[in-house]
Amino acid sequence: MKTPQRTRYDAAIVGGGHNGLVCAAYLARAGLRVVVLERHAQVGGAAVTEEFHPGFRNSMASYTVSLLEQRVIDDLELEKHGLELLPRPLANFVPALNGPGLAMHRDIARMQASIAEHSTRDAERWPRFVDELGRVTKLARSLMLEAPVDPTAGPREWLRAAARVPRLAALGRKGFATLWDLLAGSAGDWLDRHFELDALKGGLGFDAIVGHFASPYHPGSGYLLLHHSLGAIKRLEGAWGHARGGMGAISNALAAAAKARGVEIRCDSEVSRIHAAADGLEVETSTGTVHARAVAASIHPQLLFERLLSSYPLPEAFRERIRRWRSESASFRANVALAELPDFACRPGRTVAEHHTAGILITPSLGYLDAAYVDALRDGVSAEPVVEILIPSTIDSSLAPKGMHVASLFCQHFRRHLPNGASWADAKQAALDRIIDTVDRYAPNFRRSIIAAQAYTPEELESRFGLVGGDIFHGALALDQLYWARPAWGSSQYRTPVPGVYLCGSGAHPGGGVSGAPGHNAARAILRDLRVRRK
Repeated sequence: MKTPQRTRYDAAIVGGGHNGLVCAAYLARAGLRVVVLERHAQVGGAAVTEEFHPGFRNSMASYTVSLLEQRVIDDLELEKHGLELLPRPLANFVPALNGPGLAMHRDIARMQASIAEHSTRDAERWPRFVDELGRVTKLARSLMLEAPVDPTAGPREWLRAAARVPRLAALGRKGFATLWDLLAGSAGDWLDRHFELDALKGGLGFDAIVGHFASPYHPGSGYLLLHHSLGAIKRLEGAWGHARGGMGAISNALAAAAKARGVEIRCDSEVSRIHAAADGLEVETSTGTVHARAVAASIHPQLLFERLLSSYPLPEAFRERIRRWRSESASFRANVALAELPDFACRPGRTVAEHHTAGILITPSLGYLDAAYVDALRDGVSAEPVVEILIPSTIDSSLAPKGMHVASLFCQHFRRHLPNGASWADAKQAALDRIIDTVDRYAPNFRRSIIAAQAYTPEELESRFGLVGGDIFHGALALDQLYWARPAWGSSQYRTPVPGVYLCGSGAHPGGGVSGAPGHNAARAILRDLRVRRK
């Protein structure tokens, strides 16, 4: 006889993406009864690994790791649950049509030697640049696992703000100037002041437009560059790499950690409505109604407030804020199965070399990045797209048959809505061909080495993964949508205008990327509130 499902919980998590799983695990660790409600047949959201061609497996949407918080890894014992992170042997590589290309190392001395092949002046300036960025990164990193200060909440929050002043003071005059340049200025202008080498500036500038529909010369683009420098792998600051088994391995480890702490995970359980009830909240799902004292949503803010809470009398100013939430990263994502490795004209060879293990960036200059944005603004797609190629099978052989490889292609800029009524169903193949042709210019064997390809347009990123507007960050990481304004003034500390409903996904501070920070921080707010109620 089938045991009836429990219907009453302390907390229900809407969405089984990585942040939802993190939030659930922390709540259960504190002794709460928790259920995760996931509409798909597996948890993970955008961080899943699937076989897309017989024998070839890869990360479907999220494709590389760095921002995952070490505290989350340690607290939830993710390594015990099978998580293994593999740093890239080489950070990045910018291939060239003429010349040797630029290898970008984490080690300062090796990076200086690489730059010196092209510019002695820039090589000399590199340590100062690293120090300058490092000061600001240290400050930003300290804010990741804290609720933002809310200036609208009165004297208590002003005291919290005052307590952070010493951190600003620690920046020093130069560090504060750098912080201001990055927050208020543009990444392009800042990089132009430091360097002359186009490939170096293009490689660094890529981080300013990843998942950001903007030019590197747009004000505020400097924050994106900073955001992507906040992570680490195995405590190597700024390092990026792969999870063995793909990004789904992170979600699988989180799910195992949550279950070990008593979390119930219900897949194929799509939530349709959240209602207030006398004793808490009712969550209507495709598998029945769940009652909970608190509900945490790891989904996009517009899905939460405009769909699941559409009947709730939200403040009009808040509803208008969510309605106008900017959510379009203009990203196109593809996975390809390869018979052989790309043979770059600037560094010939089809056996695994250091540059094959890197993030391979088709970013020859800041001007190239700017032109890609301008093209898409006018035509909907870039004539010469920005492409990052990662070949995780070079360090994780479990992803492809022996001697073959899988590659992730992350590409900018491709609009969610194409001009003149054009549809992505008709434009998808042409966009993928344009991306492949771009890579083929640098590695002439690339197209003919492709065995199979799978691609997600911005429209498909939205429909499959719930990324409204195709936005990989659940909303632009722009100054007016960050920190105390994410998702809105007065609602930045994970609590929403609906009592008992919390936002624990990337639409909350500190934003997108596979970090687990929003889930961690939201859990802390929920525990504080439920304990107050209990008292």
